[in-house]
Amino acid sequence: MNEKALVVTNLRKEYAPTWYRKYRGDKPFVAVRDISFSIDKSEILGFLGANGAGKTTTMQMLLDLLTPTAGDITFAPHSRIAFASGYMRLPSNLSVRECLMVHGMLYGMSQKEISKKIEYISGIFRLNDLLKRNATRLSAGQTTTVILARTFLIEPDVILLDEPTAALDPENAQRIRSFILEYSHQHAVSMLFTSHNMAEVTELCDRILVLRNGEIVANNTPELLAATVSQVKVQLLVTTNIDRLIEHLTKNSFDYTQEEHNFIEIKIEEHCVAQLLCACSSAGVEYSQISIDKPTLEDYFVALTQ
Repeated sequence: MNEKALVVTNLRKEYAPTWYRKYRGDKPFVAVRDISFSIDKSEILGFLGANGAGKTTTMQMLLDLLTPTAGDITFAPHSRIAFASGYMRLPSNLSVRECLMVHGMLYGMSQKEISKKIEYISGIFRLNDLLKRNATRLSAGQTTTVILARTFLIEPDVILLDEPTAALDPENAQRIRSFILEYSHQHAVSMLFTSHNMAEVTELCDRILVLRNGEIVANNTPELLAATVSQVKVQLLVTTNIDRLIEHLTKNSFDYTQEEHNFIEIKIEEHCVAQLLCACSSAGVEYSQISIDKPTLEDYFVALTQ
């Protein structure tokens, strides 16, 4: 049996109605509905859901910022737990080095140990030129980078990451993702990861939980969740008789989009692709390029929310 870093059992959060709504007979609002899940040691678990699905409420209960209405939260004994979010801010009266020093001290690290770790982590996150800068003089992306560096500085056992790359440019976001993957494997760190970037979730997460209306509605790998979407995208660069193709698509109520240079993208059930191509041949439609894109995690997420 895999060693568990976190076990959540029947977690529930209700908010009582205001006196007026209670007078009208309104019931409590249930933000999280008796959810249960676990994270294995060294596993990166994705936590997805539309706005209002219950992700933030669950995170706050895991961090002991909200008291659950019911249920149990159990971290592995002696776990060092860290949290980072792309929307956090740093203390305005401290330099970057001081922010890192204070954070390490809060976790019981000695100043000598912290100084050694700052030297290491600053190289990884490219913070050497920012260590003396006041936190108020950082850009949004630099602030996020410092917060992430601060998180890994303490060598945590479990990390809760809430959209950690939201403020980063593509290059730095990719660098951070590579570091997260490498660090997780090398140090057996467990992570709970939320993001609206489905490509990022697919790259990082071993498994995904999907929340809807406070309930877990899916629990699987990114690849298997995407595979539940039956539609594929057929992309054609049409060279001859594009009008006949459009007529056929319109007549048969296909979902398609046409872009410039005779490029057409058609959403179609996978088992109907051969039939579509045969219809193109029969109508004299010719094309110079064709690609068939399998469903992605983003396609799954869009289908779920719709």
